[in-house]
Parts: sequence; structure tokens; C-alpha cells
Amino acid sequence: MGVIGLGTMGAGIAEVLARSGVSVVAVEIDDDGVHRGRGHLEHSTERAVTGGKLDAGGRSALLDRIRYTTSLAELSDVDLVIEAIPENLEAKSDVFAQLDKITGPDTIFVSNTSSLSITEIGVHTARPGKVVGMHFFNPAPILKLVEIVRTVVTEPEVVADVVAFAERLGKTPVVIGDRAGFIANALLFGYLNHAVRMYEQRYATREDLDAAMRFGCGYPMGPLALLDLIGLDTAYEILDTMYHQSRNRLHAPAPLLKQMITAGLLGRKTGRGFYTYDEPDSPTVTDAVTKSTVDTVPPREVRKVGVVGTGTMATGIVEVFAKRGYEVILRARSAEKAAASVARVKKSLDKAVVKGKLSEEDAAAALGRISPAVEFEELADVDLVVEAVAEDLAVKQAVFAALDDVVKPGAVLATTTSSLPVIECAAATSRPSDVVGVHFFNPAPVMKLVEVVSTIATAPDVIATVDAVCAAVGKHPVHCGDRAGFIVNALLFPYLNDAVKMLEAHYAEADDIDTAMKVGCGLPMGPFELLDVVGLDVSLAIQRTLYNEFREEGFAPAPLLEHLVTAGRLGRKTGKGFKDYSAR
Repeated sequence: MGVIGLGTMGAGIAEVLARSGVSVVAVEIDDDGVHRGRGHLEHSTERAVTGGKLDAGGRSALLDRIRYTTSLAELSDVDLVIEAIPENLEAKSDVFAQLDKITGPDTIFVSNTSSLSITEIGVHTARPGKVVGMHFFNPAPILKLVEIVRTVVTEPEVVADVVAFAERLGKTPVVIGDRAGFIANALLFGYLNHAVRMYEQRYATREDLDAAMRFGCGYPMGPLALLDLIGLDTAYEILDTMYHQSRNRLHAPAPLLKQMITAGLLGRKTGRGFYTYDEPDSPTVTDAVTKSTVDTVPPREVRKVGVVGTGTMATGIVEVFAKRGYEVILRARSAEKAAASVARVKKSLDKAVVKGKLSEEDAAAALGRISPAVEFEELADVDLVVEAVAEDLAVKQAVFAALDDVVKPGAVLATTTSSLPVIECAAATSRPSDVVGVHFFNPAPVMKLVEVVSTIATAPDVIATVDAVCAAVGKHPVHCGDRAGFIVNALLFPYLNDAVKMLEAHYAEADDIDTAMKVGCGLPMGPFELLDVVGLDVSLAIQRTLYNEFREEGFAPAPLLEHLVTAGRLGRKTGKGFKDYSAR
């Protein structure tokens, strides 16, 4: 096999090939390039030995399988050649045109491009049927996903050979058509770009944006930290390429990206991007955490908490507060509903005891702190009341109007809405400065994230109070303004909607898209698995809310999502969604 280009990616690919027993001819443009590439390989394999993933003999054998050169002519007898030079169409096309004259007619040409058209590269050869994309993910020796990109003229047996080759390397291949960004980047970079726009608009701090996606979605990294790792220049090139093919405004690189690149702030590789690092290529962040205006404001005292509602979220919030020592009043519409909710809390506490996460004494004490109630007047002396009723604005407004009549002055009034405007709830009261959004994530006893949503009227000490309460109950608060989707849903659901559009266009199968995002990006669930868990009806409602607020064409719900909801295929809860669960 041949590998052209020994940057981080090319050297990683050469290591993967040599590790599988393949003899590699590695080509760089000059001796300095060869020296750097050899250094990448020696450093990476030394780390593998130190980590116990390779022994000294295996490392020596691996390195012996790689021959370095600065001449493309030495690729004359290879069976397959992988090009891994920088993302420049003209440069890649020129390399392939030269290879066409050097190699045998059956040699397969592979480009590792992450965003350029394989078709446009292949037409510069006399063998476009033997040109294919093979997009490895960085670091290539570790990440399993490989996107195999076929063009309209790629020979089927070439695709089959490359898929078998990827499997021989221990990789997980997915086969897709030739479209900007392929699967993973097409879905990932729209989400990353959206996060940059949020930061650019000062909607949320870099720490809160990143924490929201880590704690709220289980992502291994937040979007801005990930951009620093990828490199802002690389991200810009991928987004720009995607935009020129899709003309989707959501792919147009955020202006802040260009400004940072011009200033030399490229991310970890230069030591500074969205964060500042102790040195280039270091993961250690050294700059101070972004300060909030509420950091110096004293919070109000909270000893007694009221929770309005009896659903899963309400009972979860009751459990969270009761376990942490707060006296909690659970207000329901009837004594029967209140009793049933308390029973559900007891069942959850009992499970925690069985699992060894809670002692019997602590469980009993927590249950003893919960008082059921039916009348709003029983909430008169609470310091904080959390509304957790149905996602219906009229219902929530009626609750806030009732609370306004009975709850003592100075109490904080919070709504757990995930999508409705908090200011609309505040407007139903005579004390809008005391109203705040406190969006817990389900299941509330488990999930650490709480989105703290301030309206234009929310008082600073109300935010400080909620922050202090979150700390007291072991939650991680992130702050944002009062607009549709807050942070998590505003970033998550356009990405999910893009995945549906990709499936709708017959570009890739649902299972392949899920695999690409889980294996290639380290996400805990693929988009279709997640949509089926959330519920397609809930997902559609959130997507419609985002579209109605922002009026972005790219936020318009995918027709396929609308059709599935109309057909009653709502996901796991109905047995069928994007996947069929009826036999499980």
C-alpha cells in the first residue's frame, strides 16, 4: 500500500496499515516532511508501547514495514494508494493525475478527504471507476469509523474490495454517496457552527455551552472544546466546502471563525482558540473561567421548596430536593394524585436503597420531608416553587397566576419548561423579576444538568439563588437567555432534523448514520436511536418551536418526521419509529 502525505492523519493511516501487516510506501513532499512524518509515527507507537497496547518487538516490526520516500515513482507497484495531503482540490487532483501515469491500471486510488468531492478528484484520472473515498477519523490508530465514499462511476467491486480492506484493518466501514461532509462531518459541523453562533451572540458562555452538551447529552466534549481540538481553520474549510455545495445558510461559517483564524487563534495546535492552553498541542486549559454578573450577588435563602405537578419530571424534582434535606410540598390537583406521586418517589428511593446508593435511614428521612398538598394556599410560605406541569402555555400561566396570589413576597417562582417562553409565565404574575426558568433533564435524580433561563426581567439575585440551590442538590447549572430550545435542544434538534433529511434523501441508511455518529464522533446514541427514545411527536414539536422562533429555512421539520408522526409511528413508546421495536 502507498500513503501520500505524512501529517497527523497520513502518519496515523500508515501506522494502521503497518499494524495490520501491510507493507507501506510513505511519500512526503521533501526530506523535512519525511522527518516530521517519521517523528509522528515514532511518537505514536512509543505511546502505544507505554500504554501497553504494543510491545517493543511489535513496534519494531511495525516501523520496519514502512519505507519513506519523496518520490511518487516508488508507488509504481502498489495495489492501493491512500492520499492524505491537505484539503485542497487542485493539489489532490494533481497528485492523482501523476499517480495515473505511474501505477498499474488495477491500482485503486483512495482519497482521505473529509469534505471535497471524490467525483471531482476522480475525473482527473483515466480510471474514475477505481477512485473512492476512505475517510479515516483522527486519531486514525484509535477511532474505528471509516466512511467509504462511492461516486456515481465507482465500480461496485472496488467498493466491495475497500470495505473488506477496512474490515481487515479492524475498522467499522459505512458506505455512502459523494456529498459534502459525508455523514459525520455533514451532521457534526452544522451543530458546531450553530454553537459558535450562540457564543458569538453572547447567548451563553463557552463553559456553559460545552457543559450543556456534556451533561445534557452525554457528549464526550462540548462543541467549542471540540472545535479547538479539530482546529478552527480545518472547521472553516469543511463548513465553507459544505456551504458551497448545499447553499444551506446553517453551513455558512460563523463570522467569528474567520476572525479568530485571521488572528492566528486556531485552537490547541497554536495554544489558543476558544480556550487558552499552556502550550501548543496541549489539552491543559489555563485561562480563567468566564465570570457571571451574578457571582457577586448574594442569593436569597431557600429552606422550603414547593413543586407543582405529578408527572415523571415533577416527582423526580421532589426526590432531588428531599434527598438533599429540603422540606418539600408536592402540590397535585387531587389527594389521590398527590398520594400516587409520593408513592412513586418512595418506589424510586427504595430502588436506590436496593442498589446501595442510599441507606434505608436516609431514604426514610427523605420521604418524611415530603408533604402532599392540593390547595395552592399550602405553598404560601415556600421560598422556591418549581412548576412542572404539562408543556401547555395556558396551563402554566394559570399556575403562575395562582402562585402569584398566594406565595409570599420574595419567593422564587421557577418553571421547568423545555421549550416555552419563560417571560410568558412571568407575565402572568405581578412579580416578573422573581420568575426564572429551571430546566431539569429527565430523569431528574440522575441527570446533572440544569439550564437556568433568565428573562429580560429576572432579577440577578434570583439567578444567584437558583445557582446556590443547584450546588446544594448536586446539579450543574448553565445559564442562557429566554429563547426557544435554550442551549441543549437548540443545538441538538437541528442536528437530529438534519439526520432525518439525510435519510429522506436516500443518502445513507439509518443504521449507517447511527453508526457513523456513535463510532466516528463518540456520541452515546445515534440520531435515530435518540429520536425514537425521545418520541417523534415530542421531537417534531420542539423542531416546530425552533422553526417558528428563528424562521431559519434549515430548521423547518423534515417532511419524513412529519409523516411518521401523522402515521402514529412515534418511536419506542408505540413500538415503531425509525426502527421497529415490536419484536423486542
